[in-house]
Amino acid sequence: MREHDLYERYESAFEGADDTMRRKGKRTTTRRDDAEPTRRGRMTEEEKLRVARVREDQLSTADTPEDGDRWSTWGDADQGPKPHPSWLITELAAVDRELGIVKTGKEADVFLLERAIGDRSSLLAAKRYRSNDHRMFHRDAGYLEGRRMKKSRETRAIANRTAFGRNLIAEQWAVAEFAALTRLWQIGAPVPYPVQRSGTELLLEFIGDADGNAAPRLAQTRPDEDELLDLWRQLVATLSTLAEAGITHGDLSAYNLMVHDGRLVVIDLPQVVDLVANPRGVEFLDRDVRNVCGWFAARGLPPEIGDPSALVATLLDVAGMT
Repeated sequence: MREHDLYERYESAFEGADDTMRRKGKRTTTRRDDAEPTRRGRMTEEEKLRVARVREDQLSTADTPEDGDRWSTWGDADQGPKPHPSWLITELAAVDRELGIVKTGKEADVFLLERAIGDRSSLLAAKRYRSNDHRMFHRDAGYLEGRRMKKSRETRAIANRTAFGRNLIAEQWAVAEFAALTRLWQIGAPVPYPVQRSGTELLLEFIGDADGNAAPRLAQTRPDEDELLDLWRQLVATLSTLAEAGITHGDLSAYNLMVHDGRLVVIDLPQVVDLVANPRGVEFLDRDVRNVCGWFAARGLPPEIGDPSALVATLLDVAGMT
């Protein structure tokens, strides 16, 4: 059960309480000084946080495996696209064990997770979106614009940035990234396989070696001339795959690309932009292209090869927008 579902059930138990008291002719505006305070029917933010903490404490004291931090959450999560990769462990008796933190970020932290059963194991990247008071999601207003929540209470909570609302925003970002990765994986784009989503946590294919060392970001590499040209060709092919699907990354840079065994991998995708539906779609595409072209130019790629204007024109043609 999601946290805000718990709140909703709590609140529904008190709905209509004031009307019932009025129908019985009882006054609710006064009480003796020594009387116990009565509830107003709506949980305060403090009460919501208290309920969440109690629930987390109960879960933390539940049955846990001796050789791990938790049992596999595969059965309770949104699962990745089929066919599943051969390395994926789907048995519910598998055990998850945290091995450390891989990366911290403005909106989310990434942890290294091992999922194992018997003599089989695989490394996963656990991306957990934050909803802390002092954190604001990058361009969340633009991302949430036009999205309608099922309940006006949730809409107000998001608009007012209450603790409940921030948690909803975090979950929406996780949902958006899982959906984007699933779509891109299915069309053959080089992205990490999206294993599962549960609440604000995404489990993704770990891009790195068997010892748990993450692959470097493109910005951290120093390729020679031949390697640079190969990476550029991979980038153009990747952007063409996205354009053919009518989308662009939306926040692409040399820090959102990884290089693993010479292969370029695109990451950090919650803000994928629809080139047609979004009125600023072409603007986002142009910015994505110029960001990465700038990096390649600084590393020595000839300007006649890495011309951003020419690449944008090519991608728009691939997208059928010329």
